[in-house]
Amino acid sequence: MNINLLKSLVVLLFVMTVVSITNAQGDAKKQSSLTGNLIVDSRQASDKLIQSQTPQLNFQTGEHKNRWLGGLMSLVLPGAGEFYSQSYLKAAIFFVVEAAAITTALVYNHKGDKQTTFFQDYANKNWSVAKYAAWTLQHVSYINPDINPNDYKVFRNNVNWQSLGNNTDWNQYNDDVDWTELNRLESSLGLGYTHQLPYPGEQQYYELIGKYPQYSHGWDTSNMTDTDYHTLTQQYLWYAHQRGLANTFYQTGSTAVAFIYINHFLSTLDAIWTVDRYNSSIAMNLRVNPQRVSDKVEFVPTINLSYNF
Repeated sequence: MNINLLKSLVVLLFVMTVVSITNAQGDAKKQSSLTGNLIVDSRQASDKLIQSQTPQLNFQTGEHKNRWLGGLMSLVLPGAGEFYSQSYLKAAIFFVVEAAAITTALVYNHKGDKQTTFFQDYANKNWSVAKYAAWTLQHVSYINPDINPNDYKVFRNNVNWQSLGNNTDWNQYNDDVDWTELNRLESSLGLGYTHQLPYPGEQQYYELIGKYPQYSHGWDTSNMTDTDYHTLTQQYLWYAHQRGLANTFYQTGSTAVAFIYINHFLSTLDAIWTVDRYNSSIAMNLRVNPQRVSDKVEFVPTINLSYNF
């Protein structure tokens, strides 16, 4: 046998013997660490457990939102800021109120316009400034005895106002009335004549003829022989009601417009508050921690709550 090969086999055998002895000593040490007590040995075994990673769950609300953007959105369109901050019920409420208020305003303003056109057309056909002027001139002595009607040239073209009666076609004399002289007469009479008649077509014209008794005898159904301007006809009262109805429609429309402004204001404030609430929502963190209970290792769920301002 080759001498060199024999030497190599001897060295290899020696190395293997040393490794075997070392491993045997390690196993002996491990065995010597056990006591034979089941509880103690299990505790030692559990201490050597390495929990590399425990399961963890996070529950967070959405992204941070801008409170001023939410307020601006609701200022433009009530409910938009609430929708932006995911408060959908409040968004719907503000939007419905806005839609209802706008609809009410449009409907009742249209009713007011239509009613105004109606009572103005009625006045144009049934109230005569010539009849009102003639009745006033004929009954000046009952209204204010200190006034001489001949000092006032209310009618142009030498119209004989004293002869005008219930059967007169008043439309033919309306253009003969001198408005300046009529107003001067009204101002001089005083007493119950508290206003001066505006020109036809003006809003105040249609209001006054259905509001103050001094104009009651300009209506078709009034009696020229009456001596008291306080005598009111059903026609006068009916016209006053129609004019008042138009005002009621406009008032309802104005109230609805006020609600629109209020709704915008409240929605803006609420949107800012709602966005702040959204940003201050609760963030929850859930994880499982290992704990020893009665010589046992148990996994206990742990919840961490944080509230952000």
